[in-house]
Amino acid sequence: MLHTIFTWLVVAAFAGAGLFNAIGPAAQRQSFVRWGYPPWWCLLTGLLELATAALVALPATQMAGLIVGAVIISVAAATVVRHREFSHLIPIGIFVVGLAALATSS
Repeated sequence: MLHTIFTWLVVAAFAGAGLFNAIGPAAQRQSFVRWGYPPWWCLLTGLLELATAALVALPATQMAGLIVGAVIISVAAATVVRHREFSHLIPIGIFVVGLAALATSS
């Protein structure tokens, strides 16, 4: 039961972040450019986050989804630390907790 709850929380988090990054406001896209990424990187990140949500949702691909999600979150953390935008670490930390909780709940 707890595994199911963690699964859907992680799916919802990555799906929401994916939609926000893929079709989000211009300010979000500008942040990616400010961090040194090409203008299309926001869309790519959003699509990878949506793929992560889909992978995590399916038991057969859940471990692959956890790995992809961990890579995405690691890059995000490195980016915001490099640019000293530490306020972004709070939501990143929530993703880390969700991924860890799901990974250890099976």
